[in-house]
Amino acid sequence: MRVAIAGAGNVGRSIAAELVGNGHEVMLIERSPKMLRPERVPAAEWILADACELASLEESNVASCDVVVAATGDDKVNLVVSLLAKTEFAVPRVVARVNRAENEWLFTEQWGVDVSVSKPRLMAALVEEAVTVGDLVRLMTFRQGEANLVEITLPPTAPYVGLPVRNVPLPRDSALVAILRGRRVLVPTPDDPLEAGDELIFVCTAEVEDAVRAVILGPEAAGRRVQH
Repeated sequence: MRVAIAGAGNVGRSIAAELVGNGHEVMLIERSPKMLRPERVPAAEWILADACELASLEESNVASCDVVVAATGDDKVNLVVSLLAKTEFAVPRVVARVNRAENEWLFTEQWGVDVSVSKPRLMAALVEEAVTVGDLVRLMTFRQGEANLVEITLPPTAPYVGLPVRNVPLPRDSALVAILRGRRVLVPTPDDPLEAGDELIFVCTAEVEDAVRAVILGPEAAGRRVQH
């Protein structure tokens, strides 16, 4: 992939280094001369420009990119970059960093954002995932909220503990994608039995989260507040 990253701070450079290491072509766009540090990610293309200016994005040939990442520390800048990338250059995938949790509601498809990454929300979700047993925890949202990555840690009282995955009647628009068991990551097959303490990872729509919870934990669990 060809990826443009707006913002060459610690976050932008870290993303760039990871993507370059995975064999992708990366362009870092930074407006502050003092932040230009090509020696930090020498394999990336570095451009001194303001990613909020249409002319700068044109000169950088952002239209040729498969992905644009708005990774600055300013939410207003990230929204403008996302909107320009999507509406002016038709970039297929736009990922935006959310710095302040109260601004998260703005990072939608109306602003050109395909995926928003909120560090406060992600950290809160990871904390809840680590300590919550017997409820559904939403870890991440995809496709403007159309699908979520959720986790349930099975208590010993869950109705399908000891039974194979094939016996679990999951609702439509939901899929069990992984079972975390101790230090192991299992790709579930129909014959795999569920065990107390298993962390079940699902992809599902928001509309069926309650139904997934009710199936996995029992009908009395339906309607509980989703842990974010």
